[in-house]
Amino acid sequence: MAGFVHVTLKLATSLDGKIATSTGQSQWITGSEARDAVHALRARYDVIMTGIGTVLADDPRLTVRPGGVKAADQPERAVLDTRLRILPGAKLFEEGPAIIFHGSDDEARAKALSAKGARLVRVETGADGHADLRAALRYLGSAGHSRVLIEAGGRLAASALKAGLVHRLEWFRAPMIIGGDGMDVFAALGLGNLASAPQFRRTSVRVIGRDLHESYEREGN
Repeated sequence: MAGFVHVTLKLATSLDGKIATSTGQSQWITGSEARDAVHALRARYDVIMTGIGTVLADDPRLTVRPGGVKAADQPERAVLDTRLRILPGAKLFEEGPAIIFHGSDDEARAKALSAKGARLVRVETGADGHADLRAALRYLGSAGHSRVLIEAGGRLAASALKAGLVHRLEWFRAPMIIGGDGMDVFAALGLGNLASAPQFRRTSVRVIGRDLHESYEREGN
Protein backbone atom coordinates (compact mmCIF):
# COMPACT_ATOMS: atom_id res chain seq x y z
CA MET A 1 0.00 0.00 0.00
CA ALA A 2 1.13 3.61 -0.52
CA GLY A 3 3.46 4.82 2.20
CA PHE A 4 4.04 1.37 3.72
CA VAL A 5 7.56 1.02 5.15
CA HIS A 6 9.16 -2.37 5.77
CA VAL A 7 11.48 -2.07 8.78
CA THR A 8 14.47 -4.31 9.44
CA LEU A 9 16.40 -4.10 12.71
CA LYS A 10 20.11 -4.94 12.37
CA LEU A 11 21.83 -6.13 15.54
CA ALA A 12 25.48 -6.94 16.26
CA THR A 13 26.06 -8.50 19.67
CA SER A 14 28.04 -10.90 21.80
CA LEU A 15 26.56 -14.32 22.50
CA ASP A 16 24.93 -12.92 25.63
CA GLY A 17 23.22 -10.08 23.77
CA LYS A 18 25.54 -7.19 24.61
CA ILE A 19 26.38 -4.40 22.19
CA ALA A 20 29.25 -2.90 24.19
CA THR A 21 31.27 -3.28 27.36
CA SER A 22 30.46 -1.34 30.52
CA THR A 23 32.81 1.42 29.28
CA GLY A 24 31.01 1.66 25.94
CA GLN A 25 33.64 -0.12 23.83
CA SER A 26 31.93 -1.78 20.86
CA GLN A 27 34.47 -1.71 18.02
CA TRP A 28 34.67 -4.38 17.04
CA ILE A 29 32.46 -7.09 18.54
CA THR A 30 31.91 -8.83 15.21
CA GLY A 31 34.66 -9.71 12.74
CA SER A 32 35.57 -8.16 9.40
CA GLU A 33 33.57 -10.72 7.40
CA ALA A 34 30.40 -9.85 9.31
CA ARG A 35 31.04 -6.15 8.80
CA ASP A 36 31.41 -6.77 5.07
CA ALA A 37 28.04 -8.55 5.16
CA VAL A 38 26.49 -5.50 6.86
CA HIS A 39 27.64 -3.27 4.00
CA ALA A 40 26.04 -5.67 1.53
CA LEU A 41 22.87 -5.61 3.66
CA ARG A 42 22.75 -1.80 3.70
CA ALA A 43 22.84 -1.74 -0.10
CA ARG A 44 19.39 -3.39 -0.16
CA TYR A 45 17.67 -0.56 1.73
CA ASP A 46 16.40 2.91 0.88
CA VAL A 47 17.22 4.43 4.27
CA ILE A 48 19.66 3.60 7.08
CA MET A 49 18.30 4.96 10.38
CA THR A 50 19.94 5.35 13.76
CA GLY A 51 19.51 7.26 17.01
CA ILE A 52 21.49 10.17 18.38
CA GLY A 53 23.04 7.96 21.07
CA THR A 54 24.75 5.84 18.43
CA VAL A 55 25.92 8.92 16.52
CA LEU A 56 27.46 10.49 19.63
CA ALA A 57 29.06 7.22 20.76
CA ASP A 58 30.36 5.82 17.45
CA ASP A 59 30.26 8.70 14.93
CA PRO A 60 29.20 6.36 12.10
CA ARG A 61 29.00 7.21 8.40
CA LEU A 62 26.12 4.75 7.75
CA THR A 63 27.14 4.30 4.13
CA VAL A 64 27.71 1.32 1.89
CA ARG A 65 31.41 0.75 1.44
CA PRO A 66 32.78 2.10 -1.88
CA GLY A 67 32.40 -0.55 -4.55
CA GLY A 68 29.19 -1.84 -2.97
CA VAL A 69 26.93 0.61 -4.81
CA LYS A 70 27.32 3.60 -7.08
CA ALA A 71 27.73 6.89 -5.24
CA ALA A 72 24.34 8.04 -6.50
CA ASP A 73 22.70 4.89 -5.13
CA GLN A 74 23.86 5.23 -1.52
CA PRO A 75 20.94 4.85 0.89
CA GLU A 76 19.56 7.91 2.61
CA ARG A 77 20.79 8.32 6.21
CA ALA A 78 18.38 9.35 8.96
CA VAL A 79 18.86 10.14 12.65
CA LEU A 80 16.30 10.46 15.43
CA ASP A 81 17.67 13.39 17.44
CA THR A 82 14.99 14.99 19.59
CA ARG A 83 17.10 17.89 20.93
CA LEU A 84 19.44 18.37 17.93
CA ARG A 85 22.49 17.14 19.83
CA ILE A 86 24.28 15.93 16.70
CA LEU A 87 27.52 17.83 16.09
CA PRO A 88 28.00 19.75 12.83
CA GLY A 89 31.33 17.94 12.47
CA ALA A 90 29.79 14.45 12.56
CA LYS A 91 31.16 12.06 9.92
CA LEU A 92 27.58 11.55 8.78
CA PHE A 93 27.69 14.94 7.05
CA GLU A 94 30.93 14.14 5.22
CA GLU A 95 29.01 11.69 3.04
CA GLY A 96 26.27 14.04 1.86
CA PRO A 97 22.88 15.17 3.19
CA ALA A 98 21.27 13.38 6.13
CA ILE A 99 17.71 13.56 7.46
CA ILE A 100 17.46 14.61 11.10
CA PHE A 101 14.12 13.98 12.81
CA HIS A 102 13.83 16.30 15.80
CA GLY A 103 11.54 18.23 18.11
CA SER A 104 13.80 21.17 18.96
CA ASP A 105 13.10 24.92 18.89
CA ASP A 106 16.82 25.80 18.83
CA GLU A 107 16.98 27.91 15.66
CA ALA A 108 20.71 28.59 15.89
CA ARG A 109 21.45 24.89 16.18
CA ALA A 110 19.12 24.12 13.29
CA LYS A 111 20.81 26.75 11.10
CA ALA A 112 24.29 25.35 11.84
CA LEU A 113 23.21 21.81 11.01
CA SER A 114 21.40 22.87 7.84
CA ALA A 115 24.63 24.51 6.68
CA LYS A 116 26.35 21.12 7.02
CA GLY A 117 23.76 19.38 4.85
CA ALA A 118 21.20 18.28 7.42
CA ARG A 119 17.61 18.04 6.18
CA LEU A 120 15.70 18.86 9.34
CA VAL A 121 12.27 17.31 9.76
CA ARG A 122 10.30 18.24 12.85
CA VAL A 123 8.18 15.46 14.32
CA GLU A 124 6.14 15.19 17.48
CA THR A 125 7.70 13.71 20.58
CA GLY A 126 6.20 10.59 22.08
CA ALA A 127 5.18 9.91 25.66
CA ASP A 128 8.81 8.99 26.40
CA GLY A 129 9.98 12.46 25.36
CA HIS A 130 11.81 11.23 22.26
CA ALA A 131 11.16 12.01 18.60
CA ASP A 132 8.30 9.82 17.42
CA LEU A 133 9.62 6.87 15.39
CA ARG A 134 6.24 6.11 13.86
CA ALA A 135 5.95 9.70 12.61
CA ALA A 136 9.46 9.51 11.15
CA LEU A 137 8.58 6.33 9.27
CA ARG A 138 5.38 7.92 7.98
CA TYR A 139 7.45 10.78 6.60
CA LEU A 140 9.85 8.37 4.90
CA GLY A 141 6.95 6.42 3.42
CA SER A 142 5.35 9.58 2.07
CA ALA A 143 8.69 10.44 0.45
CA GLY A 144 8.63 7.15 -1.44
CA HIS A 145 10.95 5.10 0.75
CA SER A 146 9.69 1.57 1.41
CA ARG A 147 12.64 -0.24 3.05
CA VAL A 148 14.32 1.07 6.21
CA LEU A 149 17.22 -0.54 8.06
CA ILE A 150 17.56 0.50 11.71
CA GLU A 151 21.04 0.25 13.24
CA ALA A 152 20.79 1.65 16.74
CA GLY A 153 21.31 1.22 20.44
CA GLY A 154 19.10 -0.48 22.98
CA ARG A 155 16.60 2.34 23.50
CA LEU A 156 15.63 2.85 19.86
CA ALA A 157 15.71 -0.90 19.18
CA ALA A 158 13.33 -1.51 22.08
CA SER A 159 11.07 1.37 21.05
CA ALA A 160 10.74 -0.05 17.54
CA LEU A 161 9.87 -3.48 18.92
CA LYS A 162 7.37 -2.16 21.48
CA ALA A 163 5.59 -0.18 18.78
CA GLY A 164 5.28 -3.28 16.58
CA LEU A 165 7.21 -1.59 13.77
CA VAL A 166 9.88 -4.25 13.17
CA HIS A 167 9.18 -6.77 10.42
CA ARG A 168 12.59 -8.43 10.23
CA LEU A 169 15.71 -8.95 12.34
CA GLU A 170 19.23 -9.39 10.96
CA TRP A 171 21.26 -10.50 13.97
CA PHE A 172 25.05 -10.89 13.89
CA ARG A 173 26.46 -12.72 16.93
CA ALA A 174 30.11 -12.89 17.90
CA PRO A 175 31.50 -15.85 19.89
CA MET A 176 32.32 -13.86 23.01
CA ILE A 177 30.73 -13.22 26.39
CA ILE A 178 30.72 -9.67 27.74
CA GLY A 179 28.74 -10.23 30.94
CA GLY A 180 26.04 -8.56 32.95
CA ASP A 181 27.75 -5.19 33.21
CA GLY A 182 27.76 -4.81 29.42
CA MET A 183 25.25 -2.74 27.46
CA ASP A 184 22.13 -4.65 26.46
CA VAL A 185 20.96 -4.93 22.85
CA PHE A 186 17.45 -3.96 23.99
CA ALA A 187 16.32 -1.55 26.69
CA ALA A 188 13.43 -2.62 28.93
CA LEU A 189 10.28 -3.69 27.10
CA GLY A 190 8.08 -3.63 30.21
CA LEU A 191 6.69 -7.11 29.64
CA GLY A 192 4.57 -8.64 32.37
CA ASN A 193 4.08 -12.00 30.68
CA LEU A 194 5.56 -14.07 27.87
CA ALA A 195 2.41 -13.80 25.77
CA SER A 196 3.20 -10.10 25.27
CA ALA A 197 6.73 -10.72 23.99
CA PRO A 198 7.39 -9.90 20.31
CA GLN A 199 7.51 -13.18 18.40
CA PHE A 200 9.80 -13.92 15.44
CA ARG A 201 10.42 -16.93 13.21
CA ARG A 202 14.00 -17.82 12.32
CA THR A 203 14.38 -18.05 8.54
CA SER A 204 18.11 -18.66 8.14
CA VAL A 205 21.38 -19.15 10.01
CA ARG A 206 24.79 -18.95 8.42
CA VAL A 207 28.38 -18.79 9.57
CA ILE A 208 30.27 -15.67 8.48
CA GLY A 209 33.91 -15.91 9.48
CA ARG A 210 33.87 -16.43 13.23
CA ASP A 211 30.35 -15.05 13.67
CA LEU A 212 26.77 -16.18 13.15
CA HIS A 213 24.25 -14.30 11.01
CA GLU A 214 20.65 -15.13 11.92
CA SER A 215 17.63 -13.79 10.04
CA TYR A 216 14.15 -13.61 11.55
CA GLU A 217 10.71 -12.61 10.28
CA ARG A 218 8.03 -11.28 12.61
CA GLU A 219 5.28 -13.81 13.22
CA GLY A 220 2.18 -12.77 11.32
CA ASN A 221 4.07 -10.96 8.52
